[in-house]
Amino acid sequence: MNLWQRLKIVVAGKPKPTHLLRGELGERAAKRHLRALGLKFLTANFKTTRGEIDLVFRDGDCLVFVEVKTRSNEEWSRPAAAVNASKRRRISKSALDYLRQLRHPPVKIRFDIVEVLLANDVVREIRHLPNTFPLSAPYRYG
Repeated sequence: MNLWQRLKIVVAGKPKPTHLLRGELGERAAKRHLRALGLKFLTANFKTTRGEIDLVFRDGDCLVFVEVKTRSNEEWSRPAAAVNASKRRRISKSALDYLRQLRHPPVKIRFDIVEVLLANDVVREIRHLPNTFPLSAPYRYG
């Protein structure tokens, strides 16, 4: 049984939608990839009323907030292009909520994007784009 088959969880008597299954597959692949690069995994799917952060890692003295974009093709644009200004603001607000829960530790922060490309629902390629965008204005930390 492959990972795709294991992810097909039934919710309320119905199979999960395909886009959610692909997203979970992408997040798992991104998590493995970043851990292999030496980042320390902290949490996944951190939710607040203001948004969600897919993955949170520590890279030395830096907290890394990761947005994972999983696509089966790039016909229209790169997956990272979906992280527009509105999405960056929601991620920034959620990151500040995460830091508030930690009582504002004196750490550096960065925002990464991981693009996961699938072929026939199998991970074909992973692209890590570190420090892709800054904390959205007017928000500040540190």
